[in-house]
Amino acid sequence: MNTAMRRSTIVAVTSAATLLLAGCGGSEEASGGGGLTVVAGFYPLEWAAARVGGDRVDVSSLTPPGAEAHDLELTPQDVAAVAEADLLVYLDGFQPALDEAAGSEAADTSWDAGQAADLSLTAADDHGHEHEGEGEEPEGEEPEGEQHGDEEPVDPHFWLDPIRLAAVGDAVADRLAVLDPDGGATYEENAAALRADLEALDAEMQAGLGDCAVDTLVTSHDAFGYLADRYGLEVVGISGLSPSQEPDPAQLAEISTLVRERGVTTVYTETLVDPAVAETVADEAGVETAVLDPLEGLTDDSAGADYLEVMRANLVTLQEGQSCA
Repeated sequence: MNTAMRRSTIVAVTSAATLLLAGCGGSEEASGGGGLTVVAGFYPLEWAAARVGGDRVDVSSLTPPGAEAHDLELTPQDVAAVAEADLLVYLDGFQPALDEAAGSEAADTSWDAGQAADLSLTAADDHGHEHEGEGEEPEGEEPEGEQHGDEEPVDPHFWLDPIRLAAVGDAVADRLAVLDPDGGATYEENAAALRADLEALDAEMQAGLGDCAVDTLVTSHDAFGYLADRYGLEVVGISGLSPSQEPDPAQLAEISTLVRERGVTTVYTETLVDPAVAETVADEAGVETAVLDPLEGLTDDSAGADYLEVMRANLVTLQEGQSCA
């Protein structure tokens, strides 16, 4: 091959690689022109990493806006982005396709946020009753969340507790400082600012949910266990930890009876999840519905532009739906 042909081949291969990485996933890149590239599994991890990284880090999410984070499937471009990233921030057990890619493509650059989040709740902890057969999955499918033997699967939805999310922000700062020591002070300051915002949000929620006439929180799926645990509520998820775990008619009847017996006045549907099942329970029990956002991703219809705004909108919704003073 002559010199001109070699140059032409190199240009073609380089251009193809550039196009491949430029098409990374369905993600939204955070602003910033820094040298580090961080890929996050879904929105709350992306938001926290972007807040901590600031202008020194380019952050993107593998879950496109409006997509259900539980059901993430990776394209070849996504896999390439995972392999090329300086840091992959993901949640082990939450997005199985990403778990596989983290092990095969980013074994040395991936970090499981669950290590800092204190994933202490299981499906059984989230509510005071269990449906018969709950946790069972169709053959060949795995329930969302970590599961060991006969133990209940771990609830992964930690970000709905602002203090757990603050702990993840602190840990991300430590990880970034290892990769970029010159930015260590910046990451520490940004994480401290993030923690201050999240602690202020937590104080608002403690005050706003501190005196509610109804303490049972009935939601489309079991996503609000950490929120309920932090603010003294008891969550009943109509579906399991994943929205795909649809209840059978007997389970729906059981929850409808529970709604009536406990004086529940509102059943919560969710963004990104078909409201039909929750609406069926509400209709059967003769109560209202309202939208509560589990913040697995943002859309144009979200009740805010970022995590803090949506959580404050959730607070208003809960104060009305739970009859809080």
